[in-house]
Amino acid sequence: MTTEISATLAQTHPYDLLAPDERDALAGKVGRRTMAAGDVIYAIGQPVTELCLILSGRIEITDQDGDLLSILGPRNSFGERGLMRDGIAPVTATATEPGEMLTIPADVFRALVAAHPRILRFFDRTRPASARRQDVTTMALSALMTRGPLTCAPETPLIEAARKMRELGVSCIIACEGQSVRGILTTGDITSRAVAEGLPPRTPVAQVMTPDPITLPPAALVADVLHKMVERGITHMPVVEGGRLVGILTQTDLTRFQATSSAALIHDIAAASDSAALARAARRIPDLLVQLVSAQNPHQVVTRLITDIGDAITRRLLALAEEKLGPPPVPYLWLACGSQGRQEQTGVSDQDNCLILDDAATPPDDEYFAALAGFVSDGLDEAGYFYCPGDMMATNIKWRQPLRVWKQYFRGWINRPDPEAQMLASVMFDLRPIGGAESLFPDLHAETLAAAAKNSIFVSHMISNSLKHHTPLGLFRGFATVRSGEHKNTIDLKHNGVVPVVDLGRIYALKGELTEANTRARLLAAIETGVVSTSGGRDLLDAYDMIADTRLAHQATQIKRGEAPDNFMAPADLSDFERSHLRDAFVVIKTMQNAAGSGRGYLN
Repeated sequence: MTTEISATLAQTHPYDLLAPDERDALAGKVGRRTMAAGDVIYAIGQPVTELCLILSGRIEITDQDGDLLSILGPRNSFGERGLMRDGIAPVTATATEPGEMLTIPADVFRALVAAHPRILRFFDRTRPASARRQDVTTMALSALMTRGPLTCAPETPLIEAARKMRELGVSCIIACEGQSVRGILTTGDITSRAVAEGLPPRTPVAQVMTPDPITLPPAALVADVLHKMVERGITHMPVVEGGRLVGILTQTDLTRFQATSSAALIHDIAAASDSAALARAARRIPDLLVQLVSAQNPHQVVTRLITDIGDAITRRLLALAEEKLGPPPVPYLWLACGSQGRQEQTGVSDQDNCLILDDAATPPDDEYFAALAGFVSDGLDEAGYFYCPGDMMATNIKWRQPLRVWKQYFRGWINRPDPEAQMLASVMFDLRPIGGAESLFPDLHAETLAAAAKNSIFVSHMISNSLKHHTPLGLFRGFATVRSGEHKNTIDLKHNGVVPVVDLGRIYALKGELTEANTRARLLAAIETGVVSTSGGRDLLDAYDMIADTRLAHQATQIKRGEAPDNFMAPADLSDFERSHLRDAFVVIKTMQNAAGSGRGYLN
């Protein structure tokens, strides 16, 4: 039997990573058991004593309310979440068909993952507390190179090649035969080897180009490029993989990359003289996002820095508006809600904002504040923060009111939690001051949190409203993807991944009267204050980190391909390992949603 078990393990990941003698030793410790339809392998709250590997039959995984989370078949393992955490089952596993499975005792499993980091990585569903940042020189060329560089045939006339370079605003063209690099022609070559020598315009590129240039693969480091450039006195490096041209990296690319930092951007924003200058600065945000993601910054760092730029643009527009309109008639406070309010902006953001005016404001004063709101919102739109589709902006007089009116708004939403009130409250509970008299906000914030937390009916309605965003879980360990349209066969990482956690974080903040607006900060505060159980909260935090990091990596990849970033990712683009872990993250979110909805379990 041991030989048969060892052969099965050899065909099953991650046990195929073991050396044959190690796999044989493990097989000698593995048990084998049969299961009948209806057998409960373990239930929520029971000890998990072994890892199970299904040989035949099917297992249903359900949460505390009996909702189906997954159906597992042959070659699937289960039980690792309990074993990797506290030894207690977080879900129920029930056989729905007769079958067989291999069982690895808990102590053997723990020794296995302790001795083999690659196997630990497969089973460990947690994320590192922080990712190690990379220096630009240790990054791969694939993260910085320009894909699809300009090419021509070696026999192309020099004047045609020069015109192509001028049209695209590039400093070189690669001479290729098929996908093979034969030479490189730069603006310097044209000046020194053609114009200075008086060559005719129809001279073939092959006569002027540098033949057989040095190339590097996309996996090479930026340091390799720098060394070659210094050693050989070159300024352009074609990137070749498998004999095929895939990109190019230039000294200009490196200079631009190193100059694109949040501090440099904010410096330029603070000095901007008009909205057009702000828009030019904002166009560098995608490059910054790619840089931050490529340097392995965790999502909370990337989105915080991206949001800081949005805040700086907003404050500069407020200053420009006051220069144009004169001093405000009464103190005011400009606030952001939505992703900017939570400091979670990515490469795709609309604007959600409002104005709180001092109670001394009179109706005639609104002419000034309407003009100010219009100036700022138009400037934000020009900078790429498109108008809110739901008109949740200070340009709408409803969201441009004295403090006393805002207090009435929140009291009304809390006391009469109809669907519209729930929606508005969900947005407005993420308010964060951006510019103006911040003294207008603290009392409103504290009073609203206290009133909301004490109104159990309102909290119940908010919980119910938060559960409307479903995770994209399909059966048989798959994903429920978009079925038709532009985004067919993708999953929406925002509305079906990030937003459900944002909603849960908001609920925890209400129940605990937590002042944090950022989702990750809310989750940490909820764990620390006991609003949510430590085990459930940590699982949710890990799930959120995985999905948010995946979303940013997806957007960075799109930007590098020259595409507009979005939130729709095809699961087929991920490895089996990545899909497995991403699906586990969605299972955790669904479990926590169910716990919040039932008022039991992980929500204290």
